[in-house]
Amino acid sequence: MNPFQITPGSDNVFADLGFDPQEAQNLLLRSQTMMVITQWFEESGMTQAAAAKTLGLTQPRLNQLLKGKIGEFSLDALVNLATCAGMRVGLTIRPIAGVRAKAAKVAKVTKVTQTGQKQTA
Repeated sequence: MNPFQITPGSDNVFADLGFDPQEAQNLLLRSQTMMVITQWFEESGMTQAAAAKTLGLTQPRLNQLLKGKIGEFSLDALVNLATCAGMRVGLTIRPIAGVRAKAAKVAKVTKVTQTGQKQTA
């Protein structure tokens, strides 16, 4: 008898950890980009100082990336670093099967005219 319940994970560990869907997706993209840049560095044979110069960073900043300090880097900054490393960065967007977008709630705007009458737009 096994006292543990096994729940299958998704393709996004951050979603599995309870982050909201938007943040989980952003964290996933950032972590993937950081891993590719780290792999580039490891395969380059450069010192951290030389790689940092190539990427337009300071060596301590590159060290943060290599240590996985994901909170220190925006997706935009990571895309720029990957480009400096000679990579082409792309983004594929496709719908998730069975997921429908929720309609945004449209706020009612009430305009008060000079005569004091209210008009709802």
